[in-house]
Amino acid sequence: MKHEGQVVLTALPNTDLSMAKLRPVLLLRRVSIRYDDWLVCMVSSRIWQAEAGLDEIISPDDHDFPETGLKGPSVVRISRLAVLNDILLVGSMGAIGSDRLDRIRQRLAKWIVGQAAGGTTGS
Repeated sequence: MKHEGQVVLTALPNTDLSMAKLRPVLLLRRVSIRYDDWLVCMVSSRIWQAEAGLDEIISPDDHDFPETGLKGPSVVRISRLAVLNDILLVGSMGAIGSDRLDRIRQRLAKWIVGQAAGGTTGS
């Protein structure tokens, strides 16, 4: 059974839809019980792509790192969101701690209303 904070694998396409690759995503929240849809964000090993003040770096030194199932330092790409049906979410890797999940959700909420670090709103 899937749960919020879990790191799972799914076939995600590039933003230009050029190709799909099996990638880890973080389950942020179940969107619909009726359709078993989940709001997810991408997790990447390309930590240099992290948006300062928005994305969350997960390091091997972090207390919850061993439970994530990640192989090395990773970035939770908070601005890389998708809604996916449960059937597309394969292979659970692990999960992040509840404190980290809360922090990520708070950053996402602030970013959506335009209060992220530096006031970046994307417009």
